[in-house]
Amino acid sequence: MANDIHKPSLSSKSMADATYSIRHVFVRDYETIARIGVWDHEKERTQKVRINVDLSVSENETYHEDQLDNVLCYFEIVKGIEAIIASGHINLVETLAENIAEFCLKDLRVRTARVRVEKLEAIEKAVSVGVEVERHQNS
Repeated sequence: MANDIHKPSLSSKSMADATYSIRHVFVRDYETIARIGVWDHEKERTQKVRINVDLSVSENETYHEDQLDNVLCYFEIVKGIEAIIASGHINLVETLAENIAEFCLKDLRVRTARVRVEKLEAIEKAVSVGVEVERHQNS
């Protein structure tokens, strides 16, 4: 029982790990335009945002056979992000990050979703400001 303390659970795995049949799927530094922010001047215009998504994905018990249908498609992740952004104004980067994580976790192969959302124009002397969330599959 004492050895179980140091053994990571499947839900806590966030990188590729052959021991647990986990694949790491990611989208890096995706930049787009969003209607985001709580201040009046933010509600009147769009802003550049940068989004990073890291997913721990359970591998199929069988080989992917070089077929897109057998893996989690990162293009589908980007399309989901764009759909969330297109749905209308979002006040908080936290809300956008949570919505993206929730979207990713709809695919039951996704065990963990880590999402970082950065606003690139919010603070004049900062390269970016934002938030990172990590959410796990409930099963």
